[in-house]
Amino acid sequence: MTDTELFNVLALMRVEGVGDIVAKRLINHLGSAQAVFAAKKAQILAIDGIGEMVYNNLKNPIVFKLAEAEVKFIRDNAINAVYFQDKEYPDRLKHCVDGPVILFTSGNIQLEGRKTISIVGTRQMTSYGSDFCRKLIEDLAPLNPVIISGFAYGVDIHAHAVAMEHNLQTIGVVAHGLNQVYPKVHKKYVAKMEENGGFMTEFWSTANPDKENFVKRNRIVAGLSEATIIIESADKGGSLITANIANDYNRDVFAVPGRITDKYSIGCNNLIRSQKANLLTGAADLIYMLNWELEETKKKPVQKQLFVVLDNDEQKIYDYLQKNGKELMDVISLSCEMPIFRISSILLTMELKGVIRPLPGKLFEAI
Repeated sequence: MTDTELFNVLALMRVEGVGDIVAKRLINHLGSAQAVFAAKKAQILAIDGIGEMVYNNLKNPIVFKLAEAEVKFIRDNAINAVYFQDKEYPDRLKHCVDGPVILFTSGNIQLEGRKTISIVGTRQMTSYGSDFCRKLIEDLAPLNPVIISGFAYGVDIHAHAVAMEHNLQTIGVVAHGLNQVYPKVHKKYVAKMEENGGFMTEFWSTANPDKENFVKRNRIVAGLSEATIIIESADKGGSLITANIANDYNRDVFAVPGRITDKYSIGCNNLIRSQKANLLTGAADLIYMLNWELEETKKKPVQKQLFVVLDNDEQKIYDYLQKNGKELMDVISLSCEMPIFRISSILLTMELKGVIRPLPGKLFEAI
């Protein structure tokens, strides 16, 4: 964006009564933010849902002073400003009616054509949640997904850290301007994250990490992703808000089950019970539900007999698929006399070994 375009968009977003939905309506109708400010009263009032109050507020000179200061901050600090009509704007967010008009990013974010998942959960993560999160990301690493979270304590920062260990792109969606780091103790992660991924926000440099901002940023976490995963949650919390938003966006939601007596499994168990989330027992469930496929499997099947050693259960499943062809996980479980949670883990291991592959319709076949 040019400085003039950026200036006018920022000024529009500071007009009282103009949020993301109203701003998009004005811009789409009149062509640009600059045209909105230049429009006559009759043109503004002719737009559905726009009243005289908005027109009067467009004349407030304060919005231009605020915009001028923010443009200076953005340029002085090499912040990337991504407009909702730019081709660089995240494609999935374009389909969210309340997606931000403008995003501010830092680092090296590349989302086009990438598998993306959000991993969120409680700030009081237990060892159960920590172990599950690590194993999940480790098992998904061969698919090279982008890991998105909120850079907060607990599940968020753990997901970012494990993603970086596996050289996966990871993005922190923050609830404040990019002039600060919150929590401050996470500053040690910033440089590494910006090497392969980075940070994203809709908030100006004047915005602090206030409580209401965390709720608002959750829609970006949900909107960026193919699926949102809740690792652990109490019966109330921000991750449950993110799950509800993801459902509203018609995105897949997954929750990790836990014991009914565990405080930080209550939220996940409730999501599963109310059918607001799919049960997640491991990476295989995610791959199965999203119809992901390992790139290695697509490119080059391996010679099983020469190079791959299968244990007894893997061999039993492989022999079954060789004999019967494409089959559903549930049918494999029944025919091979193994519980479904065990089957899902074995199928993922066999995928990584390159001896089977998932197919559309939640089928598996031997290679």
